[in-house]
Amino acid sequence: MRRRLHVNLRAGLALVGTLLALLSIAFIVPIVTALLYGEDLWVFVVSMAATAGFGLLLRQLDPDPTPGAREAFFVVAFTWLFASIFGALPYILAGTGAISHPTNALFESMSGFTTTGATVMETISVEEHSHAIMLWRQLTQWLGGMGIIVLAVAILSQLAVGGAQLMEAETPGPGVSKLTPHIAETARVLWLAYIGFTLLYIALLYGLHLTGYAPEMDAYNAIAHGFTTLPTGGFSPEADSMAAFSPAVQWLVIPFMFIAGVNFVLWWHMLAGDRRALINDTEFRFYLGVVTGMTLLLTAVLAVTASDVGPDPGLESSLRHAAFQIVSLTNSTGYASVDFDAWSGPAQALLLFVMFLGGSTGSTGGGIKMLRWLVILKSLRREVFTSIHPEAVRPVRMNGKVLDEEAIRGIYAFTLLYVAIFLVGIVLLAVDTARVGYDIGTIDLVSASIATLGNIGPGFGVVGPMAGYGDFPETSKLLMILYMWIGRLELFPVLVLLTRAYWRS
Repeated sequence: MRRRLHVNLRAGLALVGTLLALLSIAFIVPIVTALLYGEDLWVFVVSMAATAGFGLLLRQLDPDPTPGAREAFFVVAFTWLFASIFGALPYILAGTGAISHPTNALFESMSGFTTTGATVMETISVEEHSHAIMLWRQLTQWLGGMGIIVLAVAILSQLAVGGAQLMEAETPGPGVSKLTPHIAETARVLWLAYIGFTLLYIALLYGLHLTGYAPEMDAYNAIAHGFTTLPTGGFSPEADSMAAFSPAVQWLVIPFMFIAGVNFVLWWHMLAGDRRALINDTEFRFYLGVVTGMTLLLTAVLAVTASDVGPDPGLESSLRHAAFQIVSLTNSTGYASVDFDAWSGPAQALLLFVMFLGGSTGSTGGGIKMLRWLVILKSLRREVFTSIHPEAVRPVRMNGKVLDEEAIRGIYAFTLLYVAIFLVGIVLLAVDTARVGYDIGTIDLVSASIATLGNIGPGFGVVGPMAGYGDFPETSKLLMILYMWIGRLELFPVLVLLTRAYWRS
């Protein structure tokens, strides 16, 4: 006898369709840009129509979908997948360069929506690609930063029921769903804080242009980088990333990258008048301490190896590039203020280490997350203590509250699974590149695996900050597309779909 599915596929697909139809509205931004510059208008009109049409078609499967806990995993995973597929349409239709190949287009689109920042573009410039294409590339990261589902919950009243499950699946981590009594209000609060910081950042960038400190940071560049800094995305319309801009711009970018790596719930509490919200939060203090400590250590390394810094060696330059790269790679932004692939071994080792850390929970940063590392360190310290005092009872606390032992085990399980997937990625990339005769170093493979799984973007060697992923074989790109997808959703919303128990039991 056939066992029936325990997942409401019609409701799940209908809700995915609703979210796709909502996403199609975002094409208005590149359409306006195309009108201003007189380029690629039809590309985005067709893409918008295709996205909206497919979304509305799926919507007909269930006019009033109500997702449960099981459907939430399905909706979140497939919304991000379909968003990336339809987000690739402009690259394919524009037909410019290697990015017009379907696999490359999907890679770039998935990298955008997951805020990874890895690119397969051969030439990154508005001379090679239209302004509208480049701005769409930036916009995908801004939409993916705070989350497509969170935006939908904030806008669509029909998601008031089931919205908490959707947000929990898209933005794993404590505290997000309990910010306000109503989940839709919570979603709006998070997006308002996100929009506010973005607008402030764009204004300050353009202000540097107007005052003469950054003549190359015109309105287009200010908006383009505004769309990719707060989501910790890292895409830039400049081939040299932030190395193309003045030190004044780089100093301004550093605090906003740091802001993006902080739990946005804390920023809202700060703006609402709780001035001690940040300093009272254990995870924030840990994040600040790690970033500060790693910055000072890397500054010392760069000061010793002054040639690493570039053409302007000195304490200021060493401190600026150290702070920039530590913040950028810790919370997975992926911007580069200099070609750090040319740095010495100790400096690169430090950067590789911080790639495994991640931003705070509730932030737009990727990676394992600071909270998990903090809980692991606290629990290890407890184990050392109880091995000396076996009769002692010493719970692990966060912000003064005792953590449930099951939650601690879950953190260990997630971290071990994350590391295992990362290691498997190295092996699979090595086998696949060797199969096609592609000579690639170990550090390149290691950084490619963690940079895609952790949604970081650049790595070392062939995937360095001034290079890209275009030379990898197609099968390797498909693997890294999968890694970006599961990394952005923190593994389980995608991996759970691969289990028999999810569908049957």
